[in-house]
Amino acid sequence: MKRDTQHLTDPCVMVIFGASGDLTSRKLIPALYNLVCNGFLPQAFAVVGFARTSKTDEVFRQEMHDAVQEFSHATPINDQAWGEFAQCLHYCVGDYGKEEDYEALHRTLLQIDEQHGTHGNRLYYLATPPDIYPIIVEQIGHSLLCKECPGQWSRIIVEKPFGHDLDSARELNAHMHQYFQEDQIYRIDHYLGKETVQNILVFRFSNGIFEPIWNRRYVDSVQVTVAESIGVENRGSYYDHAGVIRDMIQNHVLQLVALTGMEPPVEFTADAVRNEKVKVLKALHVDHAHGDGTVRGQYGPGKMGQQLAPGYTQEQGVPADSQTETYLAMKLFIDNWRWAGVPFYVRSGKRMPKRVSEIAIQFKMPPLLLFSDVAAQHIEPNTLALNIQPDEGISLKFGSKVPGSGEKIRPVIMDFKYGEAFNSPAPDAYERLLLDCLLGDSTLFTRSDEVETAWSLITPVLQAWEGGSGSFIELYRAGTWGPKQADDFIQQDGRRWRIF
Repeated sequence: MKRDTQHLTDPCVMVIFGASGDLTSRKLIPALYNLVCNGFLPQAFAVVGFARTSKTDEVFRQEMHDAVQEFSHATPINDQAWGEFAQCLHYCVGDYGKEEDYEALHRTLLQIDEQHGTHGNRLYYLATPPDIYPIIVEQIGHSLLCKECPGQWSRIIVEKPFGHDLDSARELNAHMHQYFQEDQIYRIDHYLGKETVQNILVFRFSNGIFEPIWNRRYVDSVQVTVAESIGVENRGSYYDHAGVIRDMIQNHVLQLVALTGMEPPVEFTADAVRNEKVKVLKALHVDHAHGDGTVRGQYGPGKMGQQLAPGYTQEQGVPADSQTETYLAMKLFIDNWRWAGVPFYVRSGKRMPKRVSEIAIQFKMPPLLLFSDVAAQHIEPNTLALNIQPDEGISLKFGSKVPGSGEKIRPVIMDFKYGEAFNSPAPDAYERLLLDCLLGDSTLFTRSDEVETAWSLITPVLQAWEGGSGSFIELYRAGTWGPKQADDFIQQDGRRWRIF
């Protein structure tokens, strides 16, 4: 369904730092094009790509046309829509650390304000490696590109990872706050733009039948799984300094835990929602009843389908003796009245048999089984699964009597899928998040205290590993669900990982 929000979305110039990179071509420009096609962007809108690679506006436009053709779900390309959008695309060559290049950018933006009527509103997107963030932020600040005149606004979107531990996150926050107010900073986590993730709050707080049982009295345990079938691809050098704990657990996974565990906000506003998420993150602790509460793994050679896959240390950019984890399982508890004693098992890994992200709420068994011993053996716990990717939807497992005489009981699944229910694919996460930023809605973006609180949980785990007192790296074959120790880890509690 198309909607015109031109009266809601202010005129704006979006500056993409790192415009020659994959993020711009694979995600940002296709998302903006889709927003244009659906009437979500104002006519007074322009994009300026800023990068060190020398190219003209026309070359940039052609490259972005090819990118939209390959990566946009709104294909084939609408020639009229693209023609109008292409005229809004501009390119500026510059070095991220050179003051004079930002002065040139400033002059370009003033020209675009006159050409496109964008009224001086600025959205800066840092699509660069994280180590360049402070340089760009400082140059924007020194060149006064972040200065807000009456009736104008400036905002900045920062991609993860936001720091690599608690100290670095605090340092980056402090650095950004020298030039931007907190309400100008949008720390983006594309997982929060996925329909199912957004629907967690709607599902919980708009339906009277679920929230009353969303607590320790009825819930046995929660599992959060974020599995990837791919390896590190061409990100070996980055990934070896990050590992799955920084790449996935500290941000994506903990955000899912926070949304699942949070209390109802007093109102559906950005700060009210984020206040409740921070409370969950502050209440989280890693269970240390068995070791350090983690299982680490690293994928070795194996098979993905019929294809042979190399081991992690055979990947380009990865040292042969690397001790970086590509798989991590953790057991967490939320120390509050709603969730006391309910384990949250989280896991994430690369080279898993399939790509899947899911939150599974497993409910407690009935207090008394009234059926025969044979029938009772087939009764399984009720499970509510929120499927985030690849097939966004919600499923509920419950027991049902098999037709015929006797007491045969079999678990059945009741499914809801977004694509089938609404007869249209879910929009790309970046479409929703970019639009929210343009509208000034920061609900789905992480706040500074949110980031630091998440790092407060993760940093001691990293320090334990570095000090040699944490879990050891266990090898697992590519194409499997992780090391055997991960199965033992959950089975010692009388539970097992979900099977996909």
